[in-house]
Amino acid sequence: MLSIHTMTTKPWSLEQACAKYAKAGIQGITVWRQHLAPYGAAKGRELLKANGLTCTALCRGGFFPAIDQTGRDKAIEDNRVAIRDAHDLGAPMVVLVCGAIPGLPLSEARKMVEDGIRAVEPEARAAGVKLAIEPLHPMYAADRSCITTLGESRRLCERINSPAVGIALDVFHVWWDPELESEIAKCGKWTCGFHLCDWRAPLRDMLNDRSVMGDGCIPVRRLRELVRQAGFQGWDEVEIFSDELWAGDQDVLVTRIQKAYAQHCV
Repeated sequence: MLSIHTMTTKPWSLEQACAKYAKAGIQGITVWRQHLAPYGAAKGRELLKANGLTCTALCRGGFFPAIDQTGRDKAIEDNRVAIRDAHDLGAPMVVLVCGAIPGLPLSEARKMVEDGIRAVEPEARAAGVKLAIEPLHPMYAADRSCITTLGESRRLCERINSPAVGIALDVFHVWWDPELESEIAKCGKWTCGFHLCDWRAPLRDMLNDRSVMGDGCIPVRRLRELVRQAGFQGWDEVEIFSDELWAGDQDVLVTRIQKAYAQHCV
């Protein structure tokens, strides 16, 4: 089952994305909060329902580390808002980009992440919304996520040990890991989200130069097989950040994604 993140077609509003995805025959949508903000969760849910779309996730929560208690409290409250919005939107999970602060020791940042997730876990559990920890590539460890491997994410899930906490596995961030195959198997019970794109070589920008599946060096089909062998039966979510693709025709991009998904993923 194919889902597309609204950030993949960043120039479109949520209303445009819903209509365009539905017209293309796509059944799932992961909504980013910046696209949801102009509408609110209730109106967003109406848009999805009117277009026959299933909400696969709300992105993003997290960013728990901060230099002072005021910042940490603000981050926790923002995650509480995300949980409420996910519930009202009908999203089964909030994807967590866990956060990091330049100059803050990673050990301290990781403790703040765990403390932050524990602080909002009861509300997520009560709302029926999962908190999906997304490990990011180590190149983002300084300022985006101190959680950088599947193994680290799994151990965090095991320590918290809640049905409301899981893992969002993004092939862009984890494909390089020499322990990847064994960790995918170990993460089977925790994996609740699966994100697709490809890694361009050479990468021209750390953040906004992902490519469509099949245009890079990630063995996407193989990783999808491993994730499903481990027990994951959820949606395949296409999440592509690309200044180049955002500058082009988004309808053409959606068609290209569908063809690439059929050719390189399933």
